[in-house]
Amino acid sequence: MGGMSVPARALVFPPRRSLRQSSRRARRLSIDSPKTGAVSSRPMQGIVVLTTVGTEEQANHLARELVARRHAACVNILPGVRTVYRWQGKICRDGELLLVIKSTAEEFEAVRGTIRELHDYEVPEILSFEVAQGDAGFLEWIGTCLDKDADFADDDDEEDGRTYADLADLES
Repeated sequence: MGGMSVPARALVFPPRRSLRQSSRRARRLSIDSPKTGAVSSRPMQGIVVLTTVGTEEQANHLARELVARRHAACVNILPGVRTVYRWQGKICRDGELLLVIKSTAEEFEAVRGTIRELHDYEVPEILSFEVAQGDAGFLEWIGTCLDKDADFADDDDEEDGRTYADLADLES
């Protein structure tokens, strides 16, 4: 697997605010509505959820659905994971892909439900970890991405002529 070239535009997050604004808002942010500017007084709890899948096709499908349904702001797909586990009394070894899902504690049940709905495994790995500390701007971005009332286009990025499914080909 060679290095993957990611267009610079793929790395751009929401419009930048001053560090002071981002820190102040992230401390009290639950879900920020870009339409109204409303901010909940309950602090948002960021989480990272891990799951593994057996195929790249399933990894891409699961990641796309989690983001499209606004249960996750971002899903990293890490290929090349080697897993050793016990299943039905035997020790097994398999190659898998690890999904690193960024979301909020409020969305955990929806994330778990989507994984169970779409996963091929009988008992999928679904582990959630609370974010103890994180960059205020990034945590705010997670909350903004999960806003069900926001006016987002949930279409795949086709600006350069490639669809989401084509991204899998970049690894080859």
